[in-house]
Amino acid sequence: MASPCLIPAHFIVFFIVSRLMSFIGKLRRLKNSLPCEIDSLGLRANLCYDLEAIRLASTDYGNIVHESPSAVLYPTSIDDIIELIKFSNECPLPFNVAARGHGHSVRGQATAHDGVVVNMLSLKEHYKNGNGIRVSTSGNYADVGGEQLWIDVLNATLEHGLAPVSWTDYLYLTVGGTLSNAGISGQTFLYGPQISNVLELDVITGKGDFMTCSKDKNSELFYAVLGGLGLFGIITRARIVLAKAPKRVKWLRMIYSDFSNFTGDQEHLISTKGLEYLEGSLMMDYTPANNWRSSFFSPSNESQITSLLKKHGILYCLDMVKYYDDETVNSVDKKVQMLQEGLNFIPGFTFTRDETYVDFLNRVRRGEITLKSKELWDVPHPWLNLFVPKSHILDFNDGVFVDIIHRQKKTTGPLLVYPTTKRVWDNKMSAVVPDEDIFYCVGLLHSGSFDDWQDLDNQNNEILEFCDRAGIKMKQYLPHYKSKEEWIKHFGPKWNTFQERKAQFDPRMILSPGQNIFNSV
Repeated sequence: MASPCLIPAHFIVFFIVSRLMSFIGKLRRLKNSLPCEIDSLGLRANLCYDLEAIRLASTDYGNIVHESPSAVLYPTSIDDIIELIKFSNECPLPFNVAARGHGHSVRGQATAHDGVVVNMLSLKEHYKNGNGIRVSTSGNYADVGGEQLWIDVLNATLEHGLAPVSWTDYLYLTVGGTLSNAGISGQTFLYGPQISNVLELDVITGKGDFMTCSKDKNSELFYAVLGGLGLFGIITRARIVLAKAPKRVKWLRMIYSDFSNFTGDQEHLISTKGLEYLEGSLMMDYTPANNWRSSFFSPSNESQITSLLKKHGILYCLDMVKYYDDETVNSVDKKVQMLQEGLNFIPGFTFTRDETYVDFLNRVRRGEITLKSKELWDVPHPWLNLFVPKSHILDFNDGVFVDIIHRQKKTTGPLLVYPTTKRVWDNKMSAVVPDEDIFYCVGLLHSGSFDDWQDLDNQNNEILEFCDRAGIKMKQYLPHYKSKEEWIKHFGPKWNTFQERKAQFDPRMILSPGQNIFNSV
């Protein structure tokens, strides 16, 4: 008698799970908020209702907010995005649309509850000619797709001996994503944020209109979109300012125990010529001198600093960088020495590294790889980023760094604090900064676990409450608020213009619902 055909158990499980996911996907399509007519559109083949695609589009780097869309669009061209937005506008009850790049927001800003998330990275796979980055050596600019990562922009422009002048500290972010916020780093004091280094944009508005804009053409849309949190349009191309790229950097880190000396030296340095980069950070006696974001010190240096931390409790690190190339290699050390003259760091506590320009700009990537190997990258990140006016930065140190953060000893992530100047920000743009000539970029880059992130978030709220009581008129960068009243306060004199631009370019309030501004209760 013939033996029956035996099917391995794992094949049976795979078959059942596959059929179940298919059934749930069909059920989702029947019950979701999207009109059934959407499946008659030309883009229907690129709409995905798969549970895994939905899951990935439901959260972000923050791992705090989870909002499920009804579908994810993987566009093969910008025409797919235009068709989607126009269709939503034609519906009696429009559905929301959110553009998602690398998903590095932290409060669900790129989510679209019951709407459609547009996976912008999908566009990278469908260029017929080139890679979405076109460099003009005669004009010193690059035309870059909004879906492109800054690391790819860097590599493409370096082939021509050029590079953008303004960066973020982490380069695996999309161009459209950072330009929707501002894009800041240690170069901001000199060149301005990334939004100050854009010549032209292609944008799909909330009405589905495709428009090219600049300071001289469709300027209202240009200013709205830059720093506009994705609320007015989806950036599909940006023309980025380029300059001659250096080859190497001299990277100095100086240690301070006195916050007043630390900030005084930072303010002095951004007022002088010759420096290309400046940032500051904090070290606490309950954390290692090196952190995942910047493993700067050698083991012997780390031992010295640990002893100093035991004495002072908190230390402040001033990072300054001087670029150089073959033409300036013989003079760079002298220029660095001149920049250091008169600074008030602790004698003997200055450390130097010499790196390639690319390795310096991409330094955070090394930390990312380390954390991923330890499964510590995809954890909750209750970050708080602030712009603090110079007039209150000493109060902020006393009340926040000393009295809240150091006293509570909860924070495990990097703590950044460095100045920039208002003159390099264009007030016509949507981004909001304090009303002082000099203000500080403060980044409290917490990493938590799924069990304790709420404790860190409570600490953030305590910090915000302190600022309010102390009369510190700070502004949130990568802002997150729970009520419309808070948003109105955040935008201040810009609020009316912000509303008018929304009515002009996205009157049915389709775009970026995850910001919770126009849909907040």
